[in-house]
Amino acid sequence: MPKKRSGGGLSPTQQAAKFLGVSVLAGAVLAGIALPAVGALGLAAKGSVEGFDALPANLKTPPLSQRTAILDAEGDTIATVYSRDRTVVDLADISPYMQKAIVAIEDSRFYEHGAVDLKGVLRALNKNARSGGVSEGASTLTQQYVKNVFVEEAGDDATKVAQATQQTIGRKIQELKLAIQVEEELGKKKILENYLNITFFGQQAYGVEAASQRYFSKHAKDLNVQESALLAGIVQSPSRYDPVNDEAEAKKRRNVVLTRMAQVGDISPAEADKAKKAPLGLKVSKPKNGCITAVNGASFFCDYVREVFLSDPVFGKTRKERAKVWNQGGLTIRTTLDPQAQESVRQSLKDHVNQSDSVAAASTLVEPGTGKVVAMGQSKPYGYGKNETEINYSVGHGMGGSNYGFPTGSTFKPFVAAAALEEGRPATQEYPSPYEMPYPEPVQTCSGKPWLNSGDETVPNESESEVGPYRLKEAMALSVNTYFVQMVADIGLCPVMKMTDGLHVVQGNGEKLPEVPAVSLGSKGVAPLTMATAYAAFASRGMYCTPIAIESITQKIGNKQKSLDVPKSTCSRAMSEKTADTVNTLLQGVVDSGTGQQAGLTDRANAGKTGTTDERKNAWFVGYTPNMSGAVWVGSASQQVQMKGITIGGQYHELVFGGAVPGPIWKDAMTGALSGKDSPSFNLVDIPDEEKDKGKGNDKDKGKGRDDKHKPDDGNNGDDGGFVGGLTDGGTGDGGTGDGGGFPGNLFQGAGNGPGGRR
Repeated sequence: MPKKRSGGGLSPTQQAAKFLGVSVLAGAVLAGIALPAVGALGLAAKGSVEGFDALPANLKTPPLSQRTAILDAEGDTIATVYSRDRTVVDLADISPYMQKAIVAIEDSRFYEHGAVDLKGVLRALNKNARSGGVSEGASTLTQQYVKNVFVEEAGDDATKVAQATQQTIGRKIQELKLAIQVEEELGKKKILENYLNITFFGQQAYGVEAASQRYFSKHAKDLNVQESALLAGIVQSPSRYDPVNDEAEAKKRRNVVLTRMAQVGDISPAEADKAKKAPLGLKVSKPKNGCITAVNGASFFCDYVREVFLSDPVFGKTRKERAKVWNQGGLTIRTTLDPQAQESVRQSLKDHVNQSDSVAAASTLVEPGTGKVVAMGQSKPYGYGKNETEINYSVGHGMGGSNYGFPTGSTFKPFVAAAALEEGRPATQEYPSPYEMPYPEPVQTCSGKPWLNSGDETVPNESESEVGPYRLKEAMALSVNTYFVQMVADIGLCPVMKMTDGLHVVQGNGEKLPEVPAVSLGSKGVAPLTMATAYAAFASRGMYCTPIAIESITQKIGNKQKSLDVPKSTCSRAMSEKTADTVNTLLQGVVDSGTGQQAGLTDRANAGKTGTTDERKNAWFVGYTPNMSGAVWVGSASQQVQMKGITIGGQYHELVFGGAVPGPIWKDAMTGALSGKDSPSFNLVDIPDEEKDKGKGNDKDKGKGRDDKHKPDDGNNGDDGGFVGGLTDGGTGDGGTGDGGGFPGNLFQGAGNGPGGRR
C-alpha cells in the first residue's frame, strides 16, 4: 500500500487520484513512464504508451456555426437567424488587448509550453492536494479549444453536449492527444484565433466578435483594455460573470484579469489600476434572432424563405441534410423581396384591418414572367401572443401555412373560362343561366366516369334579378354562378383540371383539386400565393412561372466564402396567348364595371376577380397588371367567423363582399408597390357586347362585389361543409376569433364551408 507523507499528507498516488485533471498523467505518458496510479485512475491498459498511442488522433473540426443574414432585393437586411450567434474573424481583426487578456487569465504560459503545461500541472496538483479538492485546473488553451470543438460538433443535441463536457479521465486523455495534434498542425496563433472564435461568452454570443457586439456594440478589433478584460473574464463562467445581470460580480472578475495582465507584463500596474477604476461601459445590443425580428412586416416572408431552404433538394438530399446547412449558418441570402412593395403591403393591411379584429387578412404580390415573390404580409403579426400567429396565411401547409388554405369563391371562375376558351368555346359563349338550377348532369371527368348529381344539389345566383341568358363577358363581370356551372357541364371537368394543373393550383394541403362541379365555384381551400402565381400567368400571356423567393446565396465557412446553387423559376405555357388575352379582357371588365370596381386602379391597366364564399367566411380579390399580380384574402383562419354585421379596420360592414374589403386592400397595396414603375398595357381582344341590355344585376351591388350564394358541395362532402377539418401548429392567440394562432384560434382550420363560389 502506498505510503503517506509525514505530517499526514497525501501520497503521490493519492494526489493524482484526487486531481481529476489528466495533464500529469499525460506528461508522464509522453515521457514513456507508466505511473503506479493508473489503476486508481481507472485507466487500466490505456495507462501505457501503447494504449495512449492507440487513441484516435484525428480531430474533426466542423465548420463553426455562424449567423445567417436574409437580405431583400436591394441588399438591405430583413433579419438575421442563427442557431449560434457567431461571426468568425481573423486574429488581425481582434484587439491585441483581447488576445493578451484571454491568454493571461486562461493560460499565461500559452506561448511557452506544448499541448500540456507541466509547470501548470505541478502547480495545480500541489494546490489541489493542499486544499483537499480541485480548486485549480491545468487545461491549456489548446485543450480548451479541443473541448469546444466537441461541444460545437454536438450542436443542439443535449446528449452529445453532455458527452462532450463530461469530466472523465478517458475524455481528458482523448482531449490531450487531440491537443497534441492541433499544436503540431495549427501553431499558436491559429489556435488562439480559433479559440476566440469558438468559445461561448454568454448572452447567446459565441466567439469574440459576437460578444463584442452584444456587450459593447462594437467590433472586436476596437476593444480597449478594460473591455477586453471583461470579456476574457466571462469565459470561465458566463452565467456567474454575466455583466448584464450581475455588474458587481463581473467587475470583480474583470479586475482579476487586469491584475493578471499586469503580473505577466502585458500592461503596467498603473494601466491596470486606471482600467480598474473605469466603469464597465456596457452598450448592450439585444439578441435579434429569427424571423420574428424581421423589418417591414416581412416576418412571414422570412419564414417562407426558411421553408424553401429546408424543403428544396437543391440544398441537400434530405431535410436533415438541409437543416444541418441551415443551422451551420454563415449564409447571406439575397431574396426577391422588393422593399417598396413590401412596405406598401404592410401599410395597406394596417390601414384596412386591425390586428385585434376578429378576422385576419393576408396579401401576396408576385412578378409575372419571373415568379419572383416581391411582397408578403398579413394583419396579425408573427408571434406567440394575443392576436399574433406563427401561421403564414399566404402559403400552403407544407410551407408553414394553414392546413387547407382558404376556399376561393368566384376567384376560381377565370380558370373555368380559360379552360373553355382553350376548348374552342367563343368569348361570346351564351348559356341560359337561370336564377337557380340543379347542378347539371352528367358531367364528364378525366376518368371517363361521369359525375352525377345524386344529391339533387342546386346552385343559385346572388340576386333573383340575375336571370339569363348571359354571355361570358357579362357573366364574368357579374359573377353569375349558374352560367359557370353550365359551362363546366358543357366542356366537362377534365379541361378545367388540365388548366388548373398547368397553373399549379392545388389545395392548401398540397392535394389535387377534386373533379366535382362545385370546385368551379371555389369550394376548396387554396393559398393566396398559389392564386397570385396562377393569375400571374394571365398577365404574362399564358406563361406560368413557379414562385421563387431566393436570388442568390453565399456561404461563409471559416473565413472562406462560396456560392450555393439556388432554386430557379420554371416557366411553362399554361394556355395560348389568345386565351390569356381574352381572360385579361374579361377580367378588366370586372374592375371597370363589374363586382371589382372598388379595387380598380386608375393610373394603369389592371384586371381581377372578386370572390366570397358561403356564409361569408372568406372574401378574396385576386388581380394583376401586366407587371405585377397579387392576391388578398380576408377571413377567419379557423373558418368560424361569418362576416356579417362586422367591424373590420374600424369600419362597419353589414355584409362583406370580395370587392368591398379585399378589393381596397389590393388597390392600395398595388398602387404603392407600382408607384414610379412602368405601366404597360394588356393585349386586349374585341369581345362584342350583348345586343340588348336585359337590365340584369343590381346596381347597388356591383360596386360592393356581390357574391353567389349556393348550396353545399357535391353531396360527397366528407371533409367539407364548414366543420373543423384539421389541426395546425399554431402558437397562442386571442382565443376568441380563431385568428391569433392558438386555441381555439388557428388550432383548427376547416377544409371548406360549402362550395364557396360567391362573388
